Order: sequence, then structure tokens, then C-alpha cells
Amino acid sequence: MANRLLVLLTVLGLIGGTAAAQDARSVLQAAAKNMGADTLKCITYSGAGYVGIVGQGFGTSEDWARVELASYSRSINFDARSSREEQVRRQGNFPRRGGGGIPLEGEQRQLLMVLDKYAWNMQGTTGNPAPAAAEQRQLEIWLTPHGFLKGAMAASNPILLSRFEAGQRVNMVSFMVGKYRVNGSIDQENLVTRVQTFIATPFLGDTLHEQIYSVYKDFGGAKFPTNWHFHTNWDNEARKQNANSGHHVFQLNVSNVQPNVCGDALTIPEAVQKATIPPIRVESQKLADGVYYLTGGSHHSVAVEFRDFVALVEAPLNEQRSIAVIEDVKRLFPTKPLRYLVNTHHHFDHSGGLRTYVHEGVTIITHRTNEDFYEQHVLSLAPRTVEPDRLSLYPPDETAELYFFETVDNDRYTLSDGTRNLELYHVQGNPHADGMLMGYLPKEKLLIEADLFTPPAPNAPPAATPSAAAMSLFNNVQRLKLDVAQIAPIHGRVVPWTDFLKIVGKQQGSNQQ
Repeated sequence: MANRLLVLLTVLGLIGGTAAAQDARSVLQAAAKNMGADTLKCITYSGAGYVGIVGQGFGTSEDWARVELASYSRSINFDARSSREEQVRRQGNFPRRGGGGIPLEGEQRQLLMVLDKYAWNMQGTTGNPAPAAAEQRQLEIWLTPHGFLKGAMAASNPILLSRFEAGQRVNMVSFMVGKYRVNGSIDQENLVTRVQTFIATPFLGDTLHEQIYSVYKDFGGAKFPTNWHFHTNWDNEARKQNANSGHHVFQLNVSNVQPNVCGDALTIPEAVQKATIPPIRVESQKLADGVYYLTGGSHHSVAVEFRDFVALVEAPLNEQRSIAVIEDVKRLFPTKPLRYLVNTHHHFDHSGGLRTYVHEGVTIITHRTNEDFYEQHVLSLAPRTVEPDRLSLYPPDETAELYFFETVDNDRYTLSDGTRNLELYHVQGNPHADGMLMGYLPKEKLLIEADLFTPPAPNAPPAATPSAAAMSLFNNVQRLKLDVAQIAPIHGRVVPWTDFLKIVGKQQGSNQQ
């Protein structure tokens, strides 16, 4: 009897699951027919708006740095799983501060491609491989309104829910795209109004990516939103949440839509087919006794040996980079513990590896403006479901002191063992990031800085006008009367101070006036 009951419950469960899937498909089919997705193989749309640069806001409580989209167009072929996206960016009237290349001088054209598992960027006639971008670019196809419908209808088991949004009851359909759960809202007019998922960022973990679609119009039988807004996490002011300092990522005012206009079929360049994500590499360059420049990638660190410990400047990118750097520090200084990590500023690419050092028990030195944000959000022990890291998988026990912070509260902080000093200074008046720190080794006359000055390629002509960030670096060195012989930037290569003076149009000795 018990076995019969078990069989009956199993059958009923299967019937219920099938019915729910069928209900989801009915909802999707009605929306697809209404929006023209059922006859759509590809689509091209265009317009203008703005783009926010995720992780590059000026302060931890500010929105992302933003630039104008002078023009935007995208062609998606759903059957081929391909996308061709063209952006023309310019600074526009947005504030000239924050990271991500701001301020933009003139117009910058970007041409971004993805075809199945291959991604590349076009520069002229050359296709530059971008293998690390392929997964997210492919995901973005299925976050578009028609892409969502097609992806959900092709899914093996879409889930249907019902809820209130913006004062009306909507159907929410959920399905999986690889490791990502994608949720979409379909309103009473059978229009897709919202699509969301969570992606992993090393800095914040599971990060909401949400697209809001409104003001639909009919373009040759395909209904398409003319107002397209994309944000990460929630608007702090509207919802009083501060899980993320930034919010607005993309606003497109759609002016033209061409259904079943696919553009030229994409051909994967040979170099792109052969490209793979390069392994993490750490190369050590000795700058002075006990001082090493740890390079080998796009972002560097500087290791400084003290009598009883080692300090490191910068934890860029992600956990994988941090693990590799930590191993190299252990190789260079096998008898001394890594005790301090200096964080120059809060931008994602310069702080993405912080959590790894916290897991190692390293004390973080950062500007006071970052401490609360780091403690509450960046170093949270909340589960990371998309890409777990060491701190989330193996948290300390409840009796352990989790965060070790030293903060630069005023203008200056000195890390010393009585024989060597590492001086840290707040870079005042810089346009790149609030709470920016630079390091200085007075004995070695070595300046360590991030993003304020990146040396041009050897023999390359300098820019006609030095950047505001570079000038802020010069002005702070002058203000502090630092005697600098070399700069070790977090990007680029070590250069003499005299080279920097030429670029900012100053004479030798200016830093000592």
C-alpha cells in the first residue's frame, strides 16, 4: 500500500510539473505572438542614450561614472546565437570624474561581437579576441525582450509565478541560461516589462542585472520598447538600500527597429577561434632591496619587506589573481608573514581581490571613506551563489574577529618597523576616486600610484594636454614636498620621475619647490 501511494504521489508530481510548464509555455506563446517574437529570427535596433561604467563611480555612495551614447545599434540573430553591437561614446554633459577612461576626449567607437562561445572586438579590420567576455555577451542576448521569450520557450522546464509589480498582477517566468537564472515579467498586455538575473562580480558577489522595458511601439509587426533601462542592484534613494553604490548602467532611447534584418553573418576570425583565456602569471621585478614589482597582467602590485613582516600595495581584479600574488610573496619572503594590504581606491578592478586577503587574515589599510562600505557589503559573509569564493565557502568561526582594518583618517599614514617606512598619502583634489591613496618609500624615493598616471608606450608622443588626474598627482607630490626618483604605477611600467615631468610639462626639480 505504501509503495502504491509513493507511485501515485510521484505521478501526480510529474503531472503537476508538466501542467506548470505547460502554463508557462501558454503565457510565453501569447506574449511571443503579441510581440512578434514567434516570427522573428533576428532583429536590428538603434538609438542613443547613456552608459554607466560599472564599478567606476567616484565615491562609494555615488552612481557609476557615466558617458553619453551618441549612437548605438545592435543586430541579434537568435538562431545563430550572435550579436553585433556598435557604440559611439563621448563625455557629453556628464561629470568628468570617476574611472573607466573618464573623461573621454572626442568620440570613441566600440564594435563588440559574439557568436556562440566566441567573443571579439573589432578595431578597423582586425578582430581582437575577448574570450573572457563571451559568456556574458551570450547571456545578454537572452536578456533582451524577444530573446527572453525565445530562451524561455526553448528551456526544458520554465517556471511560472504570479505577483504584483507596479500596481498590477504580472506573470513571471523563470528559466536557466547555463548557471544563470533569468526571470522575466509579462504584463496584462502580454508585453515583457522586466528581465533580471544575477551575475558574479568579485567585489560584490551576486550582483543584480535588471532590464526595464517600457513605451512599446509597433515596428513592422514587432512590438519593441522605445525606453530601455538597465541597472545593477537597486536605486538607493528609491528603495533605501545600499547594497551597491552604483545603479544606472544603460539607458537607450530606441529610435529605429528593423525586424528580421540580420545584417551580415558574423565570421569568427582565426585568431579568435584559437584564443583562450590566458593563465594568471606573476612576474617579480626587484626595484630595491626588499621591494618587488609584481607584474604579469594588466594590474600590478608592489611588495615591501619589513623587519618582521611583508606589506603589499594593491589587490586587483579577483581572487585568482590574489592567490597567485600571495604565492609569489611567499616565495620571495618565505620566513615572513604577509601582514598588510594597502588598497589605493575602491574601484572594482583595484579592489576585487580584497576578500582573499581578508580570508588570509591580512590587515587592510584603506582610506576611512571606504571602511563602512567594505565591512557591510564587500566583505559580507552572505552566500555567493553564482561564483562562490574562499571567504563565502570557508568563513571564519563566529568567535573570530573577521575584519582587520587600519584607516587613513587624515592626510598621512606611515607603516614602519623602525628601519623602513612606507608612507601613505591621501591624493587630494583628484578626479578619479574619492579616498585615493598613493604610497611613497622615502629611502628608495619610489612613488606607488594607481590610475592617476599610466606611462605611454616607449617613444610614444605624450598627449597634447596632460590629464587632470596626472596634474593632481603632480600637485600632491609638490604639496607634500616628496623627493621622487621613480614612479611604480599599478598599470604600465616603472618610469623615472623626469619622464613624468615632461608629460605634465614641468621642469626637473618642480617636486622639490
